Order: sequence, then structure tokens, then C-alpha cells
Amino acid sequence: MSQFIKIYPDNPNEAAIKKVVDVLKNGGLIIYPTDTVYGLGCDITNTKALERIAKIKGIKLEKANFSFVCHDLSNISDYVKQIDTSTFKILKRALPGPYTFILPGNNNLPKEFKKKTTVGIRVPDNNIALEIVKMLGNPIVSTSIHDEDEVLEYSTDPELIFEKWQNLVDLVIDGGYGDNIGSTIIDLSGHEPEVIREGKGSLDVL
Repeated sequence: MSQFIKIYPDNPNEAAIKKVVDVLKNGGLIIYPTDTVYGLGCDITNTKALERIAKIKGIKLEKANFSFVCHDLSNISDYVKQIDTSTFKILKRALPGPYTFILPGNNNLPKEFKKKTTVGIRVPDNNIALEIVKMLGNPIVSTSIHDEDEVLEYSTDPELIFEKWQNLVDLVIDGGYGDNIGSTIIDLSGHEPEVIREGKGSLDVL
């Protein structure tokens, strides 16, 4: 049976965060708040959990474009190649914030993503998400939860999310209402920044 935990974003309760981290360490899936839409996440180092997410999304794991949710910029360098100064300045301006940056991956990518040349990186401006990743000690792999109902592209009400997802995931965090606009996706892996999707994040950071 899935757990439903209330955590306040202004001052996340350490014991509650530890509960979430324990679920992740045991290969569980969580739904958690970010600075955009609610995300579906698991521990980046757990193959079985990664496979479960890919199955839920109906895609092959090696083809999945999941984001890596990191705690800060130093976390990012674990998985991406050395970045130049101009790229670093963009990241510094934008993060933490509602962006997904596509960057060239390095050799430390988990084996499931070894074939990928790029990786999507998120540092959300949400204390709950950041505290989870910090306590876990490595990023979580994340994907947004889409709703079949076209009118509301993303689920924003944690209680409704729990009703819908409780049989698929191990824990749902109620961190208050989520947003229904996704992150702005910017590809920084080429010579020039390329906007893949304009979302919540302003393009002024470029």
C-alpha cells in the first residue's frame, strides 16, 4: 500500500524526508513536488526502480528521456562533461529554477544511460525535492506525471494524484498544490543554446 505524506516546502521535516529517502533506497518510486509540476522519481542507482518507471511510461529504459534531479551545480559535474564558462554562467543564473538543461553526458552515467550522449539536468527551486536529493546522496531520475485529460495536462492536486497513482508508486508527497506548467527545456549541448520547449522558466537567463 502506498504511503501519503504531508511535507511543508518552507521547512521540510527531516524525519519525513528520511522516510522518503528510505523508500528510494529500497528501490521504491515516489511522486514529489518540484517548482513546476509533480514528478515521478526513483534513485538513479537502482536498475529495478528505473525499469518500473519506464514500464509505467510505456517506453524502453534505454530510450527514456528522464531528467536527473540534482541538489546543486557541483552535483551536475558528476554526470556531465566539463562545461565552458558561458554554459556555466547560464546554469548559475538559472538554477535552482524551473529549467531542464540538456548537457553532454560523461562516462559516469549509470549503465542504463551509457548509450546516451546527452542528459537532462534539473535543480528545482523546491526545498522538498532538494532536501530529498541531498539526503539521498545522489540524484533522482525524474519524469513528469501526465494526465490523460487534455484539459489539465498535469495533475496538480496531491490528493487526486494519490488516488490515481497509489497502486503504481510507493509514496506520494503532499507538498501543496503543484503547478501545471512544465519546465523550460534548453539544449546546451551544441554551439548555441537551443530552446526545445518554452515552459515556466523565463528565457532571459540566456
